[in-house]
Amino acid sequence: MNDNAQHEGIDLYLDVTVNGNPKGLVHFRFNDEKLYASPATRRQIGIPAGETRALNDIPQLNVDYDVQQQTLTLTAPLSALDLGTTEVGRDNVEQPQASISRGLLLNYDLYAAQDDETRLNTWSELRAFNAAGVLSSTQLSQNTTESTPGYQSNGFTRLDTNWRSSFPDKMLYVSLGDTLTSALSWSRSTRIAGLQIGTDFSLQPYQPTTPLPAFFGSATLPSSVELYVNGVRNYNGNVPAGNFEINTLPNINGAGNAQVTMTDALGRTTVQNFSFYNDQSLLRKGLTEWSAELGVVRENYGYTSFDYASKPALSATWRHGVSNTFTTAAHGEASDSLINGGISNDWVPGPRSGTISAALAFSGDEGKSGALYSLGYRWSNDIFSFNTSTTATSGDYRDIATAYGQAPPELNSNTVVGYNAQALGNFSVGYLQFRYPHDSNLRYVNANWSKALTEKAWLNLGLNQNLDDHQDSSVYLMLTVSLENNRTVSGTVQRTNNETGYMMNASQMLPSEGGWGWNIAANRQASDTSGQGEVGYQGRYGKVYTGFNRVPDNHYAYAGATGSLVMMGGGLFAAREINNGFAVVSTQGVPDVPVMLENNVVGTSDDDGLLLVTQLNSYQNNQISIDTMNLPANTRVDHVNTAAVPADRSGTLVEFGITTTQPALILLVDAQGRALPEGSQATLNPGQKSTDTVMIGFDGMAYFDMVSSHNTLEVTLPGGKCAVQFDYPRQAKGIPQIGPLVCR
Repeated sequence: MNDNAQHEGIDLYLDVTVNGNPKGLVHFRFNDEKLYASPATRRQIGIPAGETRALNDIPQLNVDYDVQQQTLTLTAPLSALDLGTTEVGRDNVEQPQASISRGLLLNYDLYAAQDDETRLNTWSELRAFNAAGVLSSTQLSQNTTESTPGYQSNGFTRLDTNWRSSFPDKMLYVSLGDTLTSALSWSRSTRIAGLQIGTDFSLQPYQPTTPLPAFFGSATLPSSVELYVNGVRNYNGNVPAGNFEINTLPNINGAGNAQVTMTDALGRTTVQNFSFYNDQSLLRKGLTEWSAELGVVRENYGYTSFDYASKPALSATWRHGVSNTFTTAAHGEASDSLINGGISNDWVPGPRSGTISAALAFSGDEGKSGALYSLGYRWSNDIFSFNTSTTATSGDYRDIATAYGQAPPELNSNTVVGYNAQALGNFSVGYLQFRYPHDSNLRYVNANWSKALTEKAWLNLGLNQNLDDHQDSSVYLMLTVSLENNRTVSGTVQRTNNETGYMMNASQMLPSEGGWGWNIAANRQASDTSGQGEVGYQGRYGKVYTGFNRVPDNHYAYAGATGSLVMMGGGLFAAREINNGFAVVSTQGVPDVPVMLENNVVGTSDDDGLLLVTQLNSYQNNQISIDTMNLPANTRVDHVNTAAVPADRSGTLVEFGITTTQPALILLVDAQGRALPEGSQATLNPGQKSTDTVMIGFDGMAYFDMVSSHNTLEVTLPGGKCAVQFDYPRQAKGIPQIGPLVCR
């Protein structure tokens, strides 16, 4: 048979499977008891392109053509096929669209203390938001009145004011006002007032940003696979025949061991073992993060409201995932005569090698230059961890912050070694060396040991020693016991600079669901004794607390409150402090409707049918639902659950479409009193906007969920039409039955 044989014969469309993988209907030519496939068809079913010839002539390919069923079963070793690689294990969650409403929010923190003088301090954040963005302003106020008649000290300080707009589809934000410049691990942030634009990964929280550990395998037949990471199952699913790649979310940081168990359609099981190292500080391959700022430096922050430098400053930061094991970054600053710039890299050389970090930067300012060098290494697994980093400067290295404060340290070196000895507890040893320009070295060594004595008791032992001053040392031993109802008791013995101290503490944490909490502490150091006691209550509308504190030579009483006020959706609400997204749930005026967040009841709608629901995650699906069991029978609900997706520090309005209906069950008969036939069409108030058509059921019954006070009902019968008029009962309760009505 020559090569033109594939163009002769008859056309066949066969249902094809390749090594158990269904390929659907595929076109072939059949001639001289052989099947021929075009290059496009061969690519479709996974047969490598080669010489144009019959499938029956390809070595290692078993061809089973069923004439009766018109099916084709192809079987071959994976090496003889081109089935591609199937990616599994990663859930592709579609980014939800945030819904934003207009509103105002006030977070507040009030604190008052009384000793020889009265002090009242407040912190507040005023936030206004709409679809365009968020305007936020924070401020402090102080009021101090001494016991001396006529003496009074008052003060108000504005902290930060800025406007921020977010663009989730691009993971981009723009901020105008007070902000902190972006920085890398070897550079410093500066507080400025100006324009900032850059990447914000939190705008797409379902998008993984760190490298995803990938595990490869191949299946000759369709198989089920299981992935175990450090003995814990992370994935369970099915793969078709061919190569596959399991991508998992990065829930492991450090070295680990993975095991892929594969069971094919014939019940045969194979196991593959992998070693890997994952560093969640790296960026995923191809992902870029950047930020740029232009403004003037804020001075005397927290003391004055409007103290800004006169010289503009420019800052920019950029990071890019070159691969899943290599992330590169750059940072630059400029102001007046200052220019500062540098690069850094984070690299994982091998599957169990750890992460190597390095940075190099240079600066020039008014003829003075300097350099910064940084080198670090980190490695960890379930038992052992090692982390070391050293950053040093030479010459006259400067950044923007140097002009308004202290220069960067000449040396900052830190090394920590940790070891989990299982039954013997956890050990760690650290070394710190630190030096500012024109200052002497500070060198410290520290050690720590901790062990769980029981499920509710822990023991900690710590040591800290100044290597240049042997008198500067401390050692402590602390026992902590956890009791029921969020209660904790701890005792500490500490030796600091040749003085022994004792501390006792007992507390009950404020319950997250609301309730009382308290704390009692006593401390004795040498001959000085101090103590403190506090009681607080956390409710739906905020937190209040009061206490008494006694320290050497002074004692005072204090009280405070934190919470928030929200104005949105036509209501004014009080709540705990809100730092993330929230929602106002509307039940369209129906009171006392239970509202649930992630299936947990969080409250009921008020007299206006409104409820504020806090602690929502911005740009994520927060499942909110209502309980309709106690709603009246004449109530219609469009839906009982929905996903609330608030934007950055903003609120969203959630409506469930609850409407009160005026239902009725109409009994219809003809002039002889016989029920109208089943299946006839009954139209309520034909020709009006509220027209509704239903089918008549058994015994001439027709149900309508919204009936007017005065109504006309028209019925289409097999032999014609009839009509009847009726009024809705004024004192009707539930679903009234009206009739029998004679339809004429």
